[in-house]
Amino acid sequence: MTAPERAELPVVPVRHPGRWVAAGVVLVLAAMLGHWLVATKALRWDVVWHYLFDPTVLAGVRRTILLTIVAMAIGIAFGTVLAVMRLSPNPIVSGFSWLYIWFFRGTPLLVQLVFWYNLPAVLHSLSVGVPFGPSWLHTDPKTIITQLGAAILGLGLNEAAYMAEIARAGILSVDEGQIEAAQAVGMTRVLTMRRIVLPQAMRVIIPPTGNETISMLKNTVLVSVIGYAELFYTVQIIYARTFQIIPLLLAASIWYLFMTSILTVGQYYLERYYARGLAHALPATPMQRLRARLGIGPPVQGRVSAVQLSTRQEHR
Repeated sequence: MTAPERAELPVVPVRHPGRWVAAGVVLVLAAMLGHWLVATKALRWDVVWHYLFDPTVLAGVRRTILLTIVAMAIGIAFGTVLAVMRLSPNPIVSGFSWLYIWFFRGTPLLVQLVFWYNLPAVLHSLSVGVPFGPSWLHTDPKTIITQLGAAILGLGLNEAAYMAEIARAGILSVDEGQIEAAQAVGMTRVLTMRRIVLPQAMRVIIPPTGNETISMLKNTVLVSVIGYAELFYTVQIIYARTFQIIPLLLAASIWYLFMTSILTVGQYYLERYYARGLAHALPATPMQRLRARLGIGPPVQGRVSAVQLSTRQEHR
């Protein structure tokens, strides 16, 4: 068969009946779930909307956000230090880092929270001074390890152990030759870590860190066991008084879904930012696809190269 004859042959797309069957099943199940949510009067959606923006619930949302931010800040900062210590050639420094990670990853987070909250019962004084010598500052642990303090200590120090392993994996992903080249031109270990290693390691660190942040937001419910009034504990107090358990839990779930969705979008764009300069292509953003479909932007053809994306942004 000649080339012109082959060109005239009709092109028949491959049929995928299984995909249509799967899509139909998913749509039916989604319709059944939607009908149940709307038609079930026992869910009391009027109560859900009433308490969704209740001042007490909003106060719980603010405490949840505050706890997440502070705990993740402690976890990221201390975890990065632990990762650098773990990679240190000094056996004492690396051994301490390994021991810390082993302990905090090996004990349940709930146990750690209860431990920090009850620590003032056995620790009667905190002091700052010379080890095994005179001290200059004394304070009562009860003034520091409050419900909020215990929650921050428990969540932040536990998160540091996981962030240490994430940061260590990111640091090890950087080519050793770049570190040797930086040291060859006279850069110190700290400067090499700050200027060369960490900017490249962020490509590996950002995705699991985003997952850890979302997990941290949801793990804040555990501090309800020590009586800190975050979102879940606030909702518990309300439905203990009104007996509207399911509607209040639905209101809390809507807030958790909203906050985790914001974090997911932020993680998505942060990953794209640190992926600039990579050779492989990046998928178009939802906004780029929407602009292309509306005809107010350039057409999207498959995947956009990270280098091309960076170039376009510089031209804009």
